[in-house]
Amino acid sequence: MNRADSANSVGENKASASFQGEREAAEDCSGALRPAQMIDSHRESVRRFAETAAADCDDARARAVKLYYAVRDGFRYDPYRIDLSVAGLSASGVLANGYGWCVTKAALLAAACRAVGVPARVGFADVRNHLSTTRLREMMGTDIFYFHGYTAIHLDGKWLKATPAFNIELCQKFRLHALEFDGTADSIYHPYDLSGQRHMEYVNFRGEFDDVPRETLLQGFADYYPNMPRLDSAGWDTDVNLETAG
Repeated sequence: MNRADSANSVGENKASASFQGEREAAEDCSGALRPAQMIDSHRESVRRFAETAAADCDDARARAVKLYYAVRDGFRYDPYRIDLSVAGLSASGVLANGYGWCVTKAALLAAACRAVGVPARVGFADVRNHLSTTRLREMMGTDIFYFHGYTAIHLDGKWLKATPAFNIELCQKFRLHALEFDGTADSIYHPYDLSGQRHMEYVNFRGEFDDVPRETLLQGFADYYPNMPRLDSAGWDTDVNLETAG
């Protein structure tokens, strides 16, 4: 082994030991560290994504912050292509598709955190959301988004909410504040947009879970959106561009 290989090996061992040490220190969060069916942190694609995005980070907070931005801006938000199958709700599915919606992007952030030893769960809330299109509001029959997804991340002994749903390009089109996360405080939506207009209101928090509660989601969609058709044939980006032009 040459000097460069030796140095690389030492660095990898230190990173591995650091991740393992934080896993052991967080034994009370064991459910938030284990792979799950949809928060599938054991998948090679998820591990590779997480380790690459957080490669230069020395502590849990830095890794969580790096992963937040990697998920927020690396994968487009697209609520027209919602797939409620197990594969469709999985973290690895976002990596394969290159896009997601609030629930699946929250699952990816949770899975990526777990892959590098940071405890994380998915959380859900009902929100009145003004970042949507006319088509989506008409199809939903309401401006309340039930079971809006976010990620709960355990850092420095407390759970923080992080919301990676809206990529920065989308926020710019809708003239919204892009949501920031620094690993010390909750990151949930700003109530107003850049023009001072109402943007988002949290109506109800539904709890945090070690895996995506698929059966609860299925029942919720049946209860709250009984007549909502599939929107696969429509284009979210096309509608957004039409409604934000000029």
